[in-house]
Amino acid sequence: MIQLAKIFPFILWFRLTTIETIKADFFAGLTGAIIVLPQSVAFATIAGMPPEYGLYTAMVVPIIAALFGSSFHLVSGPTTAISIVVFAAVSKYAAPGSEEFVALALTLTFLAGVYQLVFGLAKFGLLVNFVSHNVVIGFTAGAALLIASSQIPYILGIHIPRGEGFINTWIDLYSGVGEFNIYLLIVGLGTLVSAIIIKLIRPKFPYLLIGMFVGGFLAFYLSSFTDSIETVGVMPAYFPPLSSPNFSLNSLKSLAPEAFAI
Repeated sequence: MIQLAKIFPFILWFRLTTIETIKADFFAGLTGAIIVLPQSVAFATIAGMPPEYGLYTAMVVPIIAALFGSSFHLVSGPTTAISIVVFAAVSKYAAPGSEEFVALALTLTFLAGVYQLVFGLAKFGLLVNFVSHNVVIGFTAGAALLIASSQIPYILGIHIPRGEGFINTWIDLYSGVGEFNIYLLIVGLGTLVSAIIIKLIRPKFPYLLIGMFVGGFLAFYLSSFTDSIETVGVMPAYFPPLSSPNFSLNSLKSLAPEAFAI
């Protein structure tokens, strides 16, 4: 029984569930789903994946993590840092959103999983105990700067060549500042400001979801004045067909260092 529980941890914690815990988990899951809905679309966009892939990941991965996670209280979800690393790693070899990009992203995910499996078997998780708080803060702040710099071109409507680094991105932004699109800027700032205001005055409200609705309304209204506002469009109401990673030797050699970083 104990050996089986190592593979299927939910065998141990399933008996701990009661009507009270199920009720609490239901409302917690509902709240989390409302928050993750806009987050998943945003994270998929940051990672260079089609927006619907964010929704698929938000639905499927938490179920797997809940059943096979190591804790009864474990909460699983995407992070912005991983999204920007995926984009930086794969965008050098394929156009974001393309089938080739998706295949390489799957390859990157597979390699990262192999590394994590090896680290887990080698008990390398103990090394996390020696990582200082300052390192975590520095990593988080650096990720925030990278994410902001990667999204500002979309807010301003300035074209940046694919695969540009942090410094070159800002150089290109400065060079193309005269080409910025005022309509895109209104939509971006409207979404950001409305989400921040709701968070400040009503922290319990789903501020990200409200911000997304405000941005959607602004985009719909302003689309009658310009055709430069691109929308996500209608998302497929079904799961995509199964895709396989790209296991070519060149892909594995190119993505192995990035997978190690993840």
